[in-house]
Amino acid sequence: MTNMPYIDEKGRTYKYGEFFPYDMCPFGYNETNAHDFFNLKKEEAIKMGYIWKDREKRDYKITKNSYDLPDNIFDISKDILNEVISCPNNGNQDFQCSSAYRIMPDELQFYQQKKLPLPKYCPNCRHYQRLKYHNPFKLWYRKCMNKGCTNEFETSYAPDRSEIIYCEKCYQQEVY
Repeated sequence: MTNMPYIDEKGRTYKYGEFFPYDMCPFGYNETNAHDFFNLKKEEAIKMGYIWKDREKRDYKITKNSYDLPDNIFDISKDILNEVISCPNNGNQDFQCSSAYRIMPDELQFYQQKKLPLPKYCPNCRHYQRLKYHNPFKLWYRKCMNKGCTNEFETSYAPDRSEIIYCEKCYQQEVY
């Protein structure tokens, strides 16, 4: 492969030891972690040569609207296990929304034990909501915010974030 590398339709060259070419991937871009952290629209992904897999149409027989779920977990009976609950995002591809979901017995027991309300969104939408709290894959140059310290360093916390950022030395002094 070093002497005769693989060249894809876009003219990209792949030599021995590199990642597999995109067009050999058995998964669509929107089915991978790459989509979670480097979100592209369908048109952008296809233009870059990535495979995109559209979701199969599903005909869920929704029996309960998620907004009709009580906020108090103790107001919910075991009958909820037989319900198909609608997701408010209604199949939005940006979140890979499944448009409906069910509550499993162990899941209900967990929510009751922790005194948590039932979720209003499907698992995929909840996953994408959690991803919003992740720091981006980028580093910023920052100064230590401890008074009198002039250390500069790279951090994954953007300058516009509210967290207090210390250099390693100041942080160690603070916590010990």
